[in-house]
Amino acid sequence: MKKVEVSVDQAKLTLDKGEQAVKDAVTAIRNAMRAGTASTKGKGEVAGSNKKPWKQKGTGNARAGFRQSPVWRGGGVAHGPKPRDFSQKVNKKVMKLAFARALSEKIVAGDVIVVDEFNFEAPKTKLMAALLKTLGVDRTAVIVQKEVDDTTLLATSNLPRVDYVTADAMDVYTVMVNKKIVCDQAGFDALLERISK
Repeated sequence: MKKVEVSVDQAKLTLDKGEQAVKDAVTAIRNAMRAGTASTKGKGEVAGSNKKPWKQKGTGNARAGFRQSPVWRGGGVAHGPKPRDFSQKVNKKVMKLAFARALSEKIVAGDVIVVDEFNFEAPKTKLMAALLKTLGVDRTAVIVQKEVDDTTLLATSNLPRVDYVTADAMDVYTVMVNKKIVCDQAGFDALLERISK
C-alpha cells in the first residue's frame, strides 16, 4: 500500500455553485437522523377524574375546574412535544450538486488521499491505524472503496474517529463531517465518476 499522486481535471469539479445545496443537504440528512420520539401528556391524557376539586365560590381559593390542569403539579403539559417526523425532502439534483460541491472542495483542499489499494494480510485494527499514521491522518477520516472489502472493514471498525463507506453509498454529510477522505484508486475513480456524470 503506497500513496498515489493523482491529478484531477478542473472541468470535472464543481466550485462555482452549490453552497446553499450543501447546507440544505446536510440539514436534511441530520434531521433525518433525529428520532422524533419525545412525548408528553396533555391535560386530556393525564389520569384523573372530571370532578371539580372544590366549589366555585366561597372557599377563598382560586377557581379550579379539574386537577389535570397544566398549572397544577401532576397535571398535563401545555404545548409539549409529541412524536413527529423531522425528515425533509431534498430533490435528487440538489443532493447531487451538493455532493459534487463538497467533494470538489475536499479535492482542491488536498484532503483526499489516494492509495493504490488496501491489502491487509489480516483484519487488524493496528494495521489500519499504522497506515493512517503513515499517511498523516490524525483526525477524523473516512475510508472509501468501490466495493466492500471485509478485511478492510473489520480493520477499520474499532477505530473511534474513522468511518468506512463504499463510493456509491457516500453522502454529503459523510464528506463534510470527516476531515480526510482516504480511498483506494478504484474508490477514487468511482467518486470522480459520480461527480462528473
